[in-house]
Amino acid sequence: MNAAPQTPAETLRTALAELLAGLPHKQATQAVDRLIANYRGRTPTDAPILRDRSDVAAYAAYRMPATFEAVRSALGALADAAPDWAPGRHTDIGGGTGAATWAVSATWPEQRPVTVLDWADPALALGRELAGANPLLSGTDWRKARIGQALALDETDLVTISYVLGELTADDRTAVVAAAARAAQAVVVIEPGTPDGYTRIIEARDALIAAGYGIAAPCPHSSACPIEPGRDWCHFSARVSRSSLHRQVKGGSLAYEDEKFSYVAAVRFPVTPAPARVVRKPQIRKGQVLLDLCGADESLARQTVTKRHGALYKEARDAEWGDAWPPHTA
Repeated sequence: MNAAPQTPAETLRTALAELLAGLPHKQATQAVDRLIANYRGRTPTDAPILRDRSDVAAYAAYRMPATFEAVRSALGALADAAPDWAPGRHTDIGGGTGAATWAVSATWPEQRPVTVLDWADPALALGRELAGANPLLSGTDWRKARIGQALALDETDLVTISYVLGELTADDRTAVVAAAARAAQAVVVIEPGTPDGYTRIIEARDALIAAGYGIAAPCPHSSACPIEPGRDWCHFSARVSRSSLHRQVKGGSLAYEDEKFSYVAAVRFPVTPAPARVVRKPQIRKGQVLLDLCGADESLARQTVTKRHGALYKEARDAEWGDAWPPHTA
């Protein structure tokens, strides 16, 4: 009996394990510790964080599975809002080892012209090696570029910018989002699900709206975010399966982790955003489900769904953080 084909996430984990099998544990751990400090820090830089092959290998083992799942979740929300659209060309800014390209090929599984721009040669080299396991990425152009005010982009359908803006100065962040807005029909920006990450997402969201884009996800509207700055932040969660390599490098024992992220997907074409979005983990209680929702009327509200709501109650029990609500109208 033939084994079931691997999912894109499984293929990526297998490719990582094969490529990094010889990575010395101590060296990987030291590189991961430094990368965590950069990932959680607040000091932008004008130099690549990934400096050499050991940094890149550690980053790939430590971050690629989580980045893949976060980007795929954001792209899935865009695909739900625009079910008849698929990108013909994809450009990934600051793409590093290519997690976002894997996520795009998982969301719209067909071959397309792809360009990955990054300023670190070692990251591009490793990304190219990993992409050898994914036939949909065989034609990818891995191109060195300075990610900042001098960035120039060719016309494309989709631009992804994932976990990049936090590495940049304020002027460079503004320039990169503006370059994406000039080049693409759809722009998806993903940042860590922290207050600082959310602030960068709001800045990008505002800039994209000012450039003529509409919001496809996660917001049900293109008006101002109803969350009061400094009191809360909008973020979501993606479940990440950990391989043995992933657990070894991250020093964890669980078979999974939850990646918290913030994102915005903006487009220049008509879409049908979610009627509302579940913005917190649903609270399931006896006979009822409490849903915290961001609505199309620019409000944040809690909806209580009980057994008296019939089929809607079952859907509420199955609802997850980040889902459109109600699901059957998305």
